[in-house]
Amino acid sequence: MKILIISTSERIGGAAVAAGRLMHALQANGMEASMLVRDSDALNPSVKTVSDSILKKIPFLFERLTIFIANRFRKKNLFEVSTANFGFDITKRPEFKEADIIHLHWVNQGLLSLKNIRQVVESGKQIVWTMHDMWPLTGICHYSGECHRFDSDCGNCPLLLKPVENDLSRRIFLKKERIYLNAGIQFVSCSEWLLQQVRTSKLVQGNPLSQIPNPIDTDLFQPGDVVQARQKLGLPLNKKIILFGAYSITDQRKGIRYLIEATHQLADLKDRVELVFCGVEKQELIDVIGLNTRSLGYISDQSTMVSVYQAVDCFVIPSLEENLPNMIMEAMACGVPCVGFRTGGIPEMIIHGETGYIADYKSSEDLAKGIRSMVSPEETPFRKTVRSFVLEHYSENAVAEKYRQIYEKKIHKK
Repeated sequence: MKILIISTSERIGGAAVAAGRLMHALQANGMEASMLVRDSDALNPSVKTVSDSILKKIPFLFERLTIFIANRFRKKNLFEVSTANFGFDITKRPEFKEADIIHLHWVNQGLLSLKNIRQVVESGKQIVWTMHDMWPLTGICHYSGECHRFDSDCGNCPLLLKPVENDLSRRIFLKKERIYLNAGIQFVSCSEWLLQQVRTSKLVQGNPLSQIPNPIDTDLFQPGDVVQARQKLGLPLNKKIILFGAYSITDQRKGIRYLIEATHQLADLKDRVELVFCGVEKQELIDVIGLNTRSLGYISDQSTMVSVYQAVDCFVIPSLEENLPNMIMEAMACGVPCVGFRTGGIPEMIIHGETGYIADYKSSEDLAKGIRSMVSPEETPFRKTVRSFVLEHYSENAVAEKYRQIYEKKIHKK
């Protein structure tokens, strides 16, 4: 049984990281798995790219141009939506033809167009689609916020400058509906929260649904010597350290505003607590933080990231919308308790009082309270608990076995 994982990127972004980890987990459990991506570092022989041309990002640029024009040449929400009107025909690739299972992951920003997804469906291959955000079940948005128009037909999209009943979101929704009809796609949600959203969506009705979390390599992500890790990274030995990370810290969905507000309520801890950033940030944001702060920049090397987790006392994730964040899983695997809002899949990972602190949604006061409890002078019992939780729920073996059962069921149906 050959599984081909389809992902826009091999490493950039949480969905790409999760897809790569799944490939590794499947291989480690005796399955023949490979990846087909748009962007790759060309180091893993199991990962192939759809094109070697330097022009392979042209579809991405054309799609963003379409959205830019639709929003009257304004950048607002430019990356909050995808129209999938440009991409690559992967059905002619030898990897595709040889595969028994086509496993889609995050395929936006110029990898697969709607036409390409239809080609995959019409190929007759067995399809599994792991959803890392809401795009497969909405018209154009990756996260719908408080909007639930995807329950019917979308339209009047709040992310468009001039929303109307038959706007871009409605037209894309109807195209997806025709593609999904009788397609028999096995949709997989990473979190129970997203599964509940899927069940209300008109788009995926009639297709089988499952919920399987992302896997993590618990041999790589594990607790280590705190002093050694801090010395390696040049972090202070005499302070409690809070970690905040995101690929783009300025992304409003990541909740930086609430973290900033929370740090000002922790100003009395300034002499003994430090906030560490990982990700692409802007200096003007760091300048308004209420605690001593330092940036480690964007870290792509996993072993370095492990050292970061081993060095800190807690990880804070003030995101307003999330599915099943990799960074919570990584931090917990390293024995680090987490603090986050009650939203999306976060409460499924952070068990209040057991693996960390769940704050009231958009309450910077409660977020600050949670952080304070994690960096209190008293020793907390969280480190062993959070590690055990990850071993039980997110280990590679457990996740790979769940996917094996889905693959075998799909092959048997064929």
